[in-house]
Amino acid sequence: MNKERHVLLVYPHPDDESFGKAGSVALYTQAGTPVTLICGTLGELGRNMGKPTFANRETLPHIRKKELEEACRVLGIDDLRLLGLRDKTVEFEDPEWVADKIEAVIRDVKPSLLMTYYPKHGVHPDHNALSHAAVIAVKRLPKEERPVIYGSAVTHDARTVLGPPDVTYDVSSVLDTKLAAMRAHKSQFEAMFAQMEEQMAKSPEARQQVEANMSKEYFWIYRIED
Repeated sequence: MNKERHVLLVYPHPDDESFGKAGSVALYTQAGTPVTLICGTLGELGRNMGKPTFANRETLPHIRKKELEEACRVLGIDDLRLLGLRDKTVEFEDPEWVADKIEAVIRDVKPSLLMTYYPKHGVHPDHNALSHAAVIAVKRLPKEERPVIYGSAVTHDARTVLGPPDVTYDVSSVLDTKLAAMRAHKSQFEAMFAQMEEQMAKSPEARQQVEANMSKEYFWIYRIED
């Protein structure tokens, strides 16, 4: 893992910072690297309301905000910036306007590394839209001031289109922290990862296999072409 001056996370929903990336974030914060998180929305239009249900459409954004704050606490993220965008509508915003908001944070914290979804490989339209805006914001900077962009690619054809990941982190040493951050998003975790939890409870061997699968996190470097 490279030593970084400051890491900036740019994700549209509460839980994006944890699902698939929490281990990498924990490695940075535990190494003493400051981390800032930009969260675009509060995920208020998400379909998961807990399992069993404990949220409704009105309470969900408040619950997810608290879950996000708890995940940040677990991960050691001291600087959380909420953009106040509306869930599932980021793709309809002017990307230059969204980039303005991201650029302001970049100029404030001066990150050496920016982590987001890889544009066009984030599956969810909000993932792709916010990562696109992040690239616009970085491209506005002089080359010598631009952070490196690590993109998470979650489309099925990512490795075919993009090739093998540029960066692979072994996060086995912080797996407990990663799982704690994921579980902090209770309204989402219990519905999305019930099968994983059941598998882990079956036997020590099953738990070991799940943990092995979760112990690697992958990123592709997004290279800006001027």
